[in-house]
Amino acid sequence: MTETSHPQTHSQRANSVNVGEHVLRKWPNWLSSFAAWVLTKRGWRVEGELINQKKAILAVAPHTSNWDFFIGLFVVFSFKLNINFFGKHTIFAPPLGAIVKRLGGIPIERSKAHGVVTSIANKIKEAGQLILALAPEGTRSPIYPWKTGFMHIAREAEIPIQVIGLDYTRKMIVLGPIIQKVTNIDEQMQTIYTFYDNVCAKYPKNCITKP
Repeated sequence: MTETSHPQTHSQRANSVNVGEHVLRKWPNWLSSFAAWVLTKRGWRVEGELINQKKAILAVAPHTSNWDFFIGLFVVFSFKLNINFFGKHTIFAPPLGAIVKRLGGIPIERSKAHGVVTSIANKIKEAGQLILALAPEGTRSPIYPWKTGFMHIAREAEIPIQVIGLDYTRKMIVLGPIIQKVTNIDEQMQTIYTFYDNVCAKYPKNCITKP
């Protein structure tokens, strides 16, 4: 069975999280402080520790509301993370294209669906440092099983995955287990489902972790 590590659980303000030396940083101190202040005023705190790797996938869920994006964005600002996400090339057109790129967007051609995983994995391999953030379900609507493209990307790119939960009941951003190496996708998806069984979505009925 592949090693899965579990970060220590302790609650803290978003900009108090220890970000390791291997993680690329980006945003200014004032933005980090402001984003952490907003999260704190809204009652949000952070539990756990962030992975300390030059390359990794941050799988953020449950994704049931547009609010998830804004909370995630404020977490990125608070941590001062230089993250990336892949998007359909059409969203990078002016005038919003420059903003999307500034936030870490990388265009990907989806016309050949079967080549997307390999294309993304190759981009990760070519990069010196790259933290890829994504929503593992791939949709805000109820879905089971979840899409496993992120697992295939991690396996091809040979990088770890950290699962991160947005728990609306506890108002907690949970930095969860780290899958060091993807070997058995079906088995390791069960580890992910088990983690999210204890994370309450904005709209719980839209987060399905069991058949």
